[in-house]
Amino acid sequence: MLGPAQAREELSNHIMKLKMTRSTGNVFRDLGFRPEEAEHLRIRSDLLIHLQKAIASQGLKQAEAAKRLGVTQPRVSDLVRGRIDLFSVDSLIDMLARLGIRVRIVISGSKRSARVA
Repeated sequence: MLGPAQAREELSNHIMKLKMTRSTGNVFRDLGFRPEEAEHLRIRSDLLIHLQKAIASQGLKQAEAAKRLGVTQPRVSDLVRGRIDLFSVDSLIDMLARLGIRVRIVISGSKRSARVA
């Protein structure tokens, strides 16, 4: 069994061996998705999160939300559970609009594409 000093040294040595990788700013890209797919997933997840927050902040039960959104209650259940794979950007924007939330799209170039040769 290691004493306290040896345990600290062992932990310190282990921590020093950890390799950190800086995030790209897109968790889906960091997980290995192709850049295009990662961007689609990021946009859909942002919209989904806003929709989840809107439903919660308005205190809507799933049946009430379904009625307001023009979808079925099981569809709202999928939304609340974060089933991003079941929703398109269009459907998420439509549902946000039905809750009175306007979506604004901002397009910007990446740092890489902004470079001039």
